[in-house]
Amino acid sequence: MRNYWSLLPAIAVAVVLILLYAVPTLINPQWTTTVLGLFKQHPEDADPAGRRLTPKRIQSRRMLAGLLVVLALGLVGFNISLNREANGCFQAATAWGAVDIPPAGNQKRSSDDPCVNMIYGTFIGDGAGAVTEPKPQAVAAYQLMGDKKPKYLKWIQNRPDYDEGDLLIGVVQDCALDLKVEQGEDAITAVVDAAQPCPPDSSISLTAIKLKEPLGDRKLVTVGGQELQRINPDMDSWPTVLKKLVTGG
Repeated sequence: MRNYWSLLPAIAVAVVLILLYAVPTLINPQWTTTVLGLFKQHPEDADPAGRRLTPKRIQSRRMLAGLLVVLALGLVGFNISLNREANGCFQAATAWGAVDIPPAGNQKRSSDDPCVNMIYGTFIGDGAGAVTEPKPQAVAAYQLMGDKKPKYLKWIQNRPDYDEGDLLIGVVQDCALDLKVEQGEDAITAVVDAAQPCPPDSSISLTAIKLKEPLGDRKLVTVGGQELQRINPDMDSWPTVLKKLVTGG
């Protein structure tokens, strides 16, 4: 997975330089003016009275310093946001069964941009249709969209809207078109209508399924009546991301 924390040292240097100017300026802009005056080529020729700040200039410098502090916080927040999104998509993809396969040749790893290459909404297929294969393949897991809407969906390609379905079923890319979901009175059955098992892949296709009736006590099953595993992957919360940043986790 692409590590956006690698940007943090450069951002940290920029933030420190900004704060070295901004914080003293917020406290007393005259200090900053006096200190900067010491670095002039001929400080003895400078007019001390000319370095005195008027109330209007003090206010403007404090406003500038405040904006610089906001910019510094924005740089840190931007880096944290990138990591939160990338980590969330990677965690969701691996929870659905994506495998981080080493790239061939000069290709990049799918995990370099997991929100683009590892997990996305199904482009073709909606789970409808009858099963034709006498021995279909099993589906492993599902996720309810429900009240706790998965945040990682906002960042993936072709994402299913929250109102498009009640549950998600994820299979590897090559099997998405063969996904079949039958909604019965006692159970909901999901299978892959193919003769051969789906090969391991680095990308997962998510299909949103709209239930005709509320789920209730119905179970979600696959081949042989085996129950699907309910998973609930999502992005880390901001406090968790900040904790990882502070602790290096």
